[in-house]
Amino acid sequence: MRFDPIKSLSSLYSDSRHVLSVSYRPDADTFKRTLKIVVIGILILGVLGYVISIIVGLVG
Repeated sequence: MRFDPIKSLSSLYSDSRHVLSVSYRPDADTFKRTLKIVVIGILILGVLGYVISIIVGLVG
């Protein structure tokens, strides 16, 4: 099977149009809730990584 860049770009364009047509803009409450969840997740991962680096530093 041969790679067709035109067909590939056309498919990407149509898929992107479809995603944009079914997506919606969240209201302020939904955005704030999502932002809080993301920030809490990043903080948890950061603390977990810091604790692991301290443990590895003490053991090694």
